[in-house]
Amino acid sequence: MTRRYWGSFPLLWLAVLLLGFVSIAQTDTGASHVPHDETQTPQEDEYAVGQVRSARQYVLSGDEHSSKAANSIAIAREILHNIKEKTHHAARSNRPSGILSTTTSFAKQAFVFLFMKTPVRSDQTQPPKLSKPLSKAITLLYSAAEDHHPDAIYLLAEINFYGTYGHPRNFTAAYEWYHNIASLNGNASAQHMLGFMYATGLGGVVPVDTARSLLYYTFSAAQGYAPSEMAVAYRHHSGIGTMRNCDEAVRNYKKVAQKAIAYWRSGPPGGRSLLRPGYRLADDEGGAYGEGASAISSGVYASTGTSLNTPAALDDVLEYWDLMSRKGELRSTFSLARLYYEGSRLLPRDLRKAKVYFMMVAKRYWPRDGRSANTNMPGLEKLAAKAAGFLGRMALRGEAMEPSHERALMWFRRGVENGDAICQNGMGMMYLNGWGVPKDAGKAAEYFKAAAEQDFGAARVNLGTMYLDEGNIAVATHYYELAARHGHIEAFYYLAEMADQGLGQEQSCLAATLRYKIVGERAEEIHSPLGLASQAYDDGDIEMAWVLYMMAAEQGYEVGQANVAYLLDEEKSWLPLPRLLRPRRRRPSLLRNPYLALMHWTRSARQSNVDSMVKMGDYYLKGVGTEADDKKASSCYQAAADHQQSAQALWNMGWMHENGVGVEQDFHLAKRNYDLALETSPEAYLPVLLALLKLRLRSFWNTMTHGHIKSIQSEPEEKREWSFWEWINHFMKDDQPYDDFEGEEDHDDLGDPVSETHPHHETNGGGGGYGGDFIDDGTLESLIIVGLAGCLVILVYFHQQRQLNRARQLREERNNNDRVEQQQQQQQQPDRGLFPQPGDPDFAQWVAGGVAH
Repeated sequence: MTRRYWGSFPLLWLAVLLLGFVSIAQTDTGASHVPHDETQTPQEDEYAVGQVRSARQYVLSGDEHSSKAANSIAIAREILHNIKEKTHHAARSNRPSGILSTTTSFAKQAFVFLFMKTPVRSDQTQPPKLSKPLSKAITLLYSAAEDHHPDAIYLLAEINFYGTYGHPRNFTAAYEWYHNIASLNGNASAQHMLGFMYATGLGGVVPVDTARSLLYYTFSAAQGYAPSEMAVAYRHHSGIGTMRNCDEAVRNYKKVAQKAIAYWRSGPPGGRSLLRPGYRLADDEGGAYGEGASAISSGVYASTGTSLNTPAALDDVLEYWDLMSRKGELRSTFSLARLYYEGSRLLPRDLRKAKVYFMMVAKRYWPRDGRSANTNMPGLEKLAAKAAGFLGRMALRGEAMEPSHERALMWFRRGVENGDAICQNGMGMMYLNGWGVPKDAGKAAEYFKAAAEQDFGAARVNLGTMYLDEGNIAVATHYYELAARHGHIEAFYYLAEMADQGLGQEQSCLAATLRYKIVGERAEEIHSPLGLASQAYDDGDIEMAWVLYMMAAEQGYEVGQANVAYLLDEEKSWLPLPRLLRPRRRRPSLLRNPYLALMHWTRSARQSNVDSMVKMGDYYLKGVGTEADDKKASSCYQAAADHQQSAQALWNMGWMHENGVGVEQDFHLAKRNYDLALETSPEAYLPVLLALLKLRLRSFWNTMTHGHIKSIQSEPEEKREWSFWEWINHFMKDDQPYDDFEGEEDHDDLGDPVSETHPHHETNGGGGGYGGDFIDDGTLESLIIVGLAGCLVILVYFHQQRQLNRARQLREERNNNDRVEQQQQQQQQPDRGLFPQPGDPDFAQWVAGGVAH
């Protein structure tokens, strides 16, 4: 059987290779656009030069636009719209998911690598050919641009810059078109793009010029263009190309925050649902250093559940929850409803499906007429109340149904009966605004307070706003700060306003700047390119994704800065499994810039990205993008290690202390950092074990040879001098007060396992069972306590008797000393006889007395 199995293995491998060949053929025949290669043939160069010459030919000096130009633009836009629809339906992600698709992808690449890979000659590359519809649209736009129509010029700039509709990217031509439209009418978007190109030197079209970049950004921001306002604010906040100026930073960030909060409030009751499509690319792989070694996947951020950031994991979770829901497991039904309602990066919101699943949960508890069903299912009332809260919210906001205050009020009232926070907040909003009920601010405050006590962020914002309207700034600030922990955009906005104006606190420009920045960045939909960048990356257009992430990085988005550095980073593991199975292609010239990578790692690190701090250390240690500097590397590693989140940073500090690189060589500190790395991430067990084995050998040799390096030492144990009473109190502490006894009450319904298995266990009478054991233990503890108390009494008695004896001895010694002194005084006085002698001072008195008698 085994021989037959291994004999069929070559046939299986051949079938896999044929499957890869078929997949290659389908891909080649179905491709309609070849990505722009960095190597250009003379024909391509001629095409690019023609684009630039066409852009420069139009000396823009007129304001009248002919009707012919307007008609040409209208026709061109219709053609481009049709092209966009076709390419949109054909686009899909290039990253395989699942076993079969992954195997097919590897087989296809293995087939190409083994049998079809040939040297590429320059004469084989063909000049880019535009499709007939696209060529017609470009011709129409050229004709309109000749009449100095700004819309035509701007469209040509966008098409050349982004390479949309299958048009090859040409940054040089895009720069010329942007410059023309900016000179024509001061277009804010074109000025922003010129500022971006001067800030980054994109494609080598223009040299990096931070001063000119800031100038273009400022001109664009003066017209209220939000991306330029963010770029200007971030540059003044971080001191990029100019001196730090908090006033300018807060002024521009405030403008963006006002736009963001206005956009949020323009939605249905409760504000718009702000989607944040931007994400760190490294997070899909467990962080910049992989699973377990990066800060995002170790320490307090270690994954404790199923991640939904990969298509395969999301499909598995959806399939499992759907299966359990069909079996009647309502928690899975509710989880499905909430996932469809909130959406995720890989799963768009589906409000209709969310409504269906929420209704399934609610109807199990309220089958009809709003009367709760008699069911023994534990936790059903809480789950149904949460579903009622979401259904009331959807009815109030008009999501997947017509807006209805009556229906929303019905669901909120049902959920309030079971204490649901969403329903309590909804009832507060109904009474505050008079939706379906009379206006009553008092009842609204009661409902808001009840929901706020359950740590519901929106209710805390609503309650804080009511206190703010009454002038109670201190209480309002307290509720806003609590709501800000949940990331509520309105809470951050109010806190920023208070810090900016000094309401209830000292005016703080820095605090206002940071909070306005958070508010502005939350509304990615209105000014951020992160969504387009993520879509380009998922579609396999890495170059365009990198450019868009660069634009987000210029606006101060830490996610954009981290992604730019990650795409430029070549300091990855030299032995990863994907690289062995899938040989890497030569990186495009745009993505070979280590200096730019270090710059963005640094900017990301300044916004508290721990993995970026570690990456900075790697670049300084190896001299990538800068001169090697061991001390700077150790400073970066130490700054990251202080967060106690990155096992890689702690391991690196251990290595540096072990080898004396950038820091003083110290084997003891090296061991401490290795141990901390293992505590931070259990996945670091093997590298830490090997490092400690080598370290102990070096430390042992250093000790035997009396080396000058501090060897590994035992950690000193803290010794404390206990007084007698402290020792007694410490001894008498009960660390586990009746835990075992209380735990057994939970198992009474399960029966007594000892009585069923032990043949000699007494079931009748008072001495057997768990109760007797507990009495014996209590009696023993009582005897010990009585004994200790008796010893204490005896010790006190002996101590008192000893003090009394000591006092008695002191008195006796004092009395004896007095007697001795008296005796000595008596011995020193002379014997004068019975009568005074002549010459004695008393002799005259004695004689006088005798004569008188």
